[in-house]
Amino acid sequence: MGVNEKMKLRGLKPSISCSECIKDIPHLPGVYIMKDASGEAIYIGKAKDLFKRVSSYFQESRPRTAKLISLLEKVKGLDYVVTGSEEEALIYEASLIKEKKPRYNVELKDDKTFPFLKIGLNEKFPRLTITRKKIDDGSRYFGPYTKVGLLRNAVGILKNIFPMRICKRMPGEVCLAYHIGQCMGPCVNKVDEESYSAIVRQLILFLEGKKTILIQELTDNMKRFADKKDFERAAIMRNRLSALLEVSDRKTADYSSWGNVALKLKKILKLASLPLRIEAFDVSNISGKEATGSMVYFNNGVPDKSNYRKFRIKNVKGVDDYAMMKEIVRRRYKRLKEENVKFPDLVIIDGGKGHLAAAHEELLKLNLSHVPVIGIAKQEEKIYTLDSSKPLDINRDSEMLHFIQSVRDEAHRFALKYHHVLRHNNFTNSDFASRRR
Repeated sequence: MGVNEKMKLRGLKPSISCSECIKDIPHLPGVYIMKDASGEAIYIGKAKDLFKRVSSYFQESRPRTAKLISLLEKVKGLDYVVTGSEEEALIYEASLIKEKKPRYNVELKDDKTFPFLKIGLNEKFPRLTITRKKIDDGSRYFGPYTKVGLLRNAVGILKNIFPMRICKRMPGEVCLAYHIGQCMGPCVNKVDEESYSAIVRQLILFLEGKKTILIQELTDNMKRFADKKDFERAAIMRNRLSALLEVSDRKTADYSSWGNVALKLKKILKLASLPLRIEAFDVSNISGKEATGSMVYFNNGVPDKSNYRKFRIKNVKGVDDYAMMKEIVRRRYKRLKEENVKFPDLVIIDGGKGHLAAAHEELLKLNLSHVPVIGIAKQEEKIYTLDSSKPLDINRDSEMLHFIQSVRDEAHRFALKYHHVLRHNNFTNSDFASRRR
């Protein structure tokens, strides 16, 4: 069980219906394992909210079938594992059911009804697909899984970590999946068989629930490549490890449509390339006190918290949001320029035309006019660009707008969190000083 699954086990008393016995189960996604008196797993389930799901079994108002009554009579203990999302719980549930074969999980014994994940090991460059047919063709099958929609979402997440091909026939040129980092491009020799096989092996470890082994392998590979001065491959291992660890913190979301969102952003914002690396800025202050700034980083539509940055405003006095925005943008990109690091494909500013102009002014001073920047105004939820004084005409229900809003909201949350930390520390220090007088 992985170190980032935050595994927690709790043995329950024979009177399992007692609320005292389940009160510590968290409101988080995960897998629960019901056990009999001998400690054998008799039922395994997944949940978006472990507490709500497990406690629902013991509610007096719940209708009870003969099967449920029989199950509850035998349940004498419970284990549970917290996962990063409902999608990960779905994957882990299936692997545990295959391993432990609990007798009350009868619905997953019908292999003809539910879908499987298939890894075509009989191919030179195996592909990852969803199928309802399990045949003896040399492939590895995982599952079955109870919810095909959730499984598709899970595959969308998996492809960001393990970029395997999904095409039936390899084309003669790279496709969208390659450009958004969800395929290594074996069709045009962008990856060799050995490196691709390593990705396949790592995916199998993940699907088998062996995340601890996988994390250690990626960490060892990263260090080995770095020691050899092969920094490009070390960075690949680092990014894959970061994405894997991010699964443990990510809220459940549908990332399967990210490719379409990226294409729409490129077209509507007239970008030179797909916005794979996005940075977003926000400032937070109350009457100018303890002013802070934040920058969040999204890679292929997924937040990468290892690249988040926080700023304590140093050079602005009083309430001046524009000046604060200038300061954090200047500090961020001055450093990237000095370190000769790649710039983002898109910058998002929390604010309207004024905040956007302030940020762009600093980019111009740094000779970075080529870095695309947009603003999203508070309350109006309108997108502003440098090309027009009017906001873009975007449907309020569009995926693109929702994605930009989610990035902006994450920047706001991160800035607010840092602001609260500083205010708390300032209050604590002042209180301590007053007591010493």
